[in-house]
Amino acid sequence: MSVCQAVKADSHYMGDFARLMTPATEPCRPRLKLDPENVKNGLGHLVLTIVELLRQLLERQAIRRMEGGSLNETEIENLGITFMRLSEEIDRLKGEFGLENEDLNLDLGPLGKLL
Repeated sequence: MSVCQAVKADSHYMGDFARLMTPATEPCRPRLKLDPENVKNGLGHLVLTIVELLRQLLERQAIRRMEGGSLNETEIENLGITFMRLSEEIDRLKGEFGLENEDLNLDLGPLGKLL
């Protein structure tokens, strides 16, 4: 039997394996909520989470550059205004999709929280 055939044969038992590996005290719950009616909200949630992550990373980089003295006063002012407007827009979109700050912080299991 080839390796490919062995993998195909074993793949039938992956569901049983996953059920056995789930602790008995923890209820089985799906990781993805697939609801055709809420695709827009789910996509908005995902996009806003990524945008918020990028905003935080860029803000930290801007602070490092300010503290390092590589930005002049005009650049610092422009960055401040840009981050302020970005935060306002993210807040507006969170309201449109009915999301709170906590909703954008995904739980990555053993890795901890995303944000």
